[in-house]
Amino acid sequence: MTEFVPRVTKKYLAQNVYDAARERIKWTFDEFDRICVSYSGGKDSSAMLHMVMEEAIRRGRKVHVLFIDWEAQYKLLIDHVQHCFDIYSDHIIPFWVCLPLTTTNATSVIEPEWVCWEPEKRDLWVRDFPVGDGVITDSDFFPFYESKMTFEDFIQAFGEWFGKDELSACMIGIRANESLNRFRTLFNTRKGVWKGKQFTTLVGNQCYNVYPIYDWRTEDVWTYFGKFNKAYTAVYDRMHQAGLTISQMRICEPYGDEQRKGLWLYHVIEPQTWNKVVCRVAGANNGALYAHESGNVLGNLSIKLPEGYTWKSFSEFLLNTLPPKTSLHYSNKIAVYLKWCLDHGVAVPDEAPNDTSNKDVPSWRRVCKMLLKNDYWCRTLSFSPTKNAAYSKYLELMKRRREEWGNLLEKVSEVDEHD
Repeated sequence: MTEFVPRVTKKYLAQNVYDAARERIKWTFDEFDRICVSYSGGKDSSAMLHMVMEEAIRRGRKVHVLFIDWEAQYKLLIDHVQHCFDIYSDHIIPFWVCLPLTTTNATSVIEPEWVCWEPEKRDLWVRDFPVGDGVITDSDFFPFYESKMTFEDFIQAFGEWFGKDELSACMIGIRANESLNRFRTLFNTRKGVWKGKQFTTLVGNQCYNVYPIYDWRTEDVWTYFGKFNKAYTAVYDRMHQAGLTISQMRICEPYGDEQRKGLWLYHVIEPQTWNKVVCRVAGANNGALYAHESGNVLGNLSIKLPEGYTWKSFSEFLLNTLPPKTSLHYSNKIAVYLKWCLDHGVAVPDEAPNDTSNKDVPSWRRVCKMLLKNDYWCRTLSFSPTKNAAYSKYLELMKRRREEWGNLLEKVSEVDEHD
């Protein structure tokens, strides 16, 4: 067996991560005339914002700051964002975005997607629009904006729009050790970079993402706040009081299949906000109750096959219990998955070793886990989200394709039998 040799290895330098981040920020100001900080209000982006603003103020330059307001968020977080915008008001050009954006809602099969600031549900909003400079509620403000577009689509389009006229940088506060996907984002050797710097990524036109704190650990972030007495949101203090470790504290849109594990904190930290969230987001209370439970309720960890079913027949049963629109969405994704397996001569057994943990191992048990998890964009089957603007065309295309493909379930079963 050939020994696996990683293409990227850590190289420890004599320089500490704080000084290295400051050098990257200074380099960014030297290289780019137009800079935007992508800000979430969390610990990482707050630390980055403070350091970027120190350099901007030292140079007498203004930077743009982009904050996506998800409406159903902690009041303490919004208070912190407002505080930061206020203390740096003379040195920033704010984009406080309060537009209807779509994100996944893994707490509900009735509403598998959730839209913030949805006009039709204004009477249920967790809070009203904030008031202040830079708050964007007009859907015509950005020429690229499309009604209820996904967060991913918005961010990509924003980068292309922001960098259309001149060389631009978007500062992103992600860290490589947070997840494998973030590590890959940083060390992808095929991506476009600026002047050979691997901590940059071309995102469209003349715009590059820059990751100045990519090599920081969680401990480094909190050391920074303590040593330099910089502001951070009090949500983290409440999380600490609730018993979370520093590595468990996360602030993000809370309704995804991983993020829903933090929903229980809402009614502990801000019960008034939680009361409104339960009325606003379908399935939120269900997610708070069961997101940490292992089993079939939300597809966490190990799942069990009901008596009298195969994983294939259980998948068909689950599809039949879903609302028609949701069922069609999943059926289309599964059909593409099966067609790929058929074309490549890959058998789809009822179950296989490591099929629910290894995305390269196909099986009907893996399909079942996806359905139980409410994995709307089917990342469990290695899919990526379909752009909202193209979704209606996608549905029409899939209708034609499935008619051409015929009964894929039977064809894949034939491959299984002869494998």
